[in-house]
Amino acid sequence: MAVAQQRKVQNKPYIDLRPMHFGIQIGLNMQDVEMRNIGPQLITLPEQESSEQLVLVDADTWNPGFSVGVVADMRLSQHLSLRVSPTMHFGSKHLVFRNFKDLNDAGHPRETTQDLKNTYIAMPVDLKFSAQRFNNYRPYMIAGVSPMINLSGKDQDFIHLKRYDTMVGIGLGCDYYLPFFKLIPELKFCFSLSDTFDPKHADELTDITKQAFARGINAAQSKMVVLTFYFE
Repeated sequence: MAVAQQRKVQNKPYIDLRPMHFGIQIGLNMQDVEMRNIGPQLITLPEQESSEQLVLVDADTWNPGFSVGVVADMRLSQHLSLRVSPTMHFGSKHLVFRNFKDLNDAGHPRETTQDLKNTYIAMPVDLKFSAQRFNNYRPYMIAGVSPMINLSGKDQDFIHLKRYDTMVGIGLGCDYYLPFFKLIPELKFCFSLSDTFDPKHADELTDITKQAFARGINAAQSKMVVLTFYFE
């Protein structure tokens, strides 16, 4: 009797029985990158002798960005579905370069910054494992991979990332069944599977004084946290 009193009228009772359904998504992303610094390096400037430079590079903040896309969900079983969600991620990574061989009046290394702007086209392919529906909500877990293309063009900034990347993502969310559609908030953590640093970019810089900054790292791994709202 007590269990029966907890039950409510179900909205969209048959939506999860469809073999496939579609929707749209909007969200926020937070981008970061982990970089491997190389330590001291010898830099030769025009008409100058070689000098040792020590530039450390760090992404000091998680920068917010915007995401938008569509979603297709294919039912595999009662609790499992395959989801494909083409997405565009707009955002940036804030980098700080500290030159320990160039100190200011206070004895601290001089700092230079770069906003590494990124626009990604992503094609996440995920498996979605859902719990049993109760009333008008249904929690789930999700995991998958996401090939990505970086649309950011070449520029004269210090650091540039490769055009292609692949991320693995894990997350959780909850289906909320409203009278006319499903609202699905989801939090997802994405980690790059490969080195995304573009070492050839340093050779394309026209300002040779940037070499110490451009060559300060030899590897980078992108990370992203995405809060998405699906409407299905």
